Amino acid sequence: MKRTLVLSALLALASSFFVHSNIYGEELGSWTSWRGPKDSGSVETGNFPSSLSKDILRWSAPLPGKGCSTPIHLDGKIYVTAPQDGKDALVCIDAKGKQLWSTVFEQEDAGKHRNGSGCNASPVTDGKAIYVYFKSGTFAALDLGGKVLWQTNLVKTYGKDTLFWDHGTSPVLTNKHVIMARMHQGESWLAAFDKQTGQVAWKVARNYQVPTECDHGYTTPLVMEYQGKESILVWGAEHVTIHDASVGKVVWSCGNFNPDGAQLWPAIATPVVVDSTAVIAYGRNDRGIPRLYGIRLSGTGDTTTTNHAWKRDDVGTFVPTPAVHRSKVVIVRDHGQVEGLDAASGKTLWKGEFPKGRANFYSSPLVAGDKVYAPREDGVVFVGKIDSDGFKVLSETNLEQPVIGSPVPFGDGVLIRGETQLMYFAD
Repeated sequence: MKRTLVLSALLALASSFFVHSNIYGEELGSWTSWRGPKDSGSVETGNFPSSLSKDILRWSAPLPGKGCSTPIHLDGKIYVTAPQDGKDALVCIDAKGKQLWSTVFEQEDAGKHRNGSGCNASPVTDGKAIYVYFKSGTFAALDLGGKVLWQTNLVKTYGKDTLFWDHGTSPVLTNKHVIMARMHQGESWLAAFDKQTGQVAWKVARNYQVPTECDHGYTTPLVMEYQGKESILVWGAEHVTIHDASVGKVVWSCGNFNPDGAQLWPAIATPVVVDSTAVIAYGRNDRGIPRLYGIRLSGTGDTTTTNHAWKRDDVGTFVPTPAVHRSKVVIVRDHGQVEGLDAASGKTLWKGEFPKGRANFYSSPLVAGDKVYAPREDGVVFVGKIDSDGFKVLSETNLEQPVIGSPVPFGDGVLIRGETQLMYFAD
C-alpha cells in the first residue's frame, strides 16, 4: 500500500511538470525550433556520422548573406533567416539543397558583434505557419509557401532595445500565441501575440534592479506545463520566472544568482530542464568566473530562499546553451571543455575536452544519439562520443568559414549553418 502511494505521488509530480513538446517535431522527426521539439538540443536515436568531413558532405547551399540563426525543418523543408541584399529575409531550402523560395522584408539592422547579425533569432513553426523575428524589429508570420500572413515591427512599436550586443532571443510558441521577450536596460517585458493576426494578446513588465548589464538578456523562453497549466519559463535579469501562458501573470520566481553584485554578467545561455530541475548557467565562464545552478521547479510565488538545490563555481558556460543526453546535462564550455552532470545533484559524471584553439565556442552543442557536435566560431567542428568510459573526441574538421548557428539533426545527418553556406553531412 505504501509503495503504491509513493508511486502515485511520483506520477502526479511528473505529470505536473514537463517541458512542452511540439507534436510536429516528435511525430515527423522534424526540428521546429532553435533547440528542437523538447528544447533539449538533442535527439536520442539515429545513425549519425562520426565526422563532418568533406567526404560525407552531401550538399552545400549558398546563403544570401551573413547570419547567425539556427535553421529549422519540417517535412523535409529547411527554413533559415539570412540578410538578402541588405534586407531581412527567410529562405526555404529543400532536402537536396535547392532553394525553393525566399521572402524579403525590411532593411536589415546589421550586427555589432563580429559574430552577430540582424538575424540571430531562429525561426519557429507549428506546422501551419513560420514565425520570424529580426533585430530590425520585423516580426512576422508566413505560410509554408513563403506568403506573409501578417507583419509588424516591435522596434517601431516599443522602441529600440538597449542591448550592448545584438538581439538573440528567438520567438517561441504556445497553443494560441507567439511569445517574445525583451530583457535590457529599460522597460523589459514578456508578450504574447495572436498567431492568426499578430495582435498583442497580453504584455507584462519584467523589470528588476540589478548591476550594470546584468539586466541584458539574450536567452530564449521555454514553454512547458507547470502545475497543470501551459506556462512559460524565462531566465534573465538574475531571475527565473514562470508565467501563466494564458495571461502572462508570474506564478513562480527565483532569484539570488549574483549575491556579490558582480557587474557585466548578461544572461546568454538558455536554461535546460531535466525532470523538475532547471539548470542555469551564469557568471562569466569566458573570463574564468563560472556559475552553474540547479533550481527546483516546485511551489508557487517567490521561492528564492527554498529552491536553490545546488551551486557550482568551478564549471559553467557563458554563451553555449547546455544540451541533454539521456536525462543528464551536457555542457560545452566556451573554451572547449566538455562535462556531463546530474541535474538533480549537480555532480560531474564525466568530463573531457576538445583540442584547444584561439577561437571560442559560440554555437550551442547538438547531442545526437551518443555523439556531441560542437562547432567553434572559426569553423572548426568537433564530434565527440559519450559512452560508458566517459567522453572521447572522434573527429575535427575545418569548414573554412565561421559557424555560430547550432547544429541540427536532419534524417541521419547533420545540418551546419556557416556564414556563407548551409551544409548537410551524412554517411
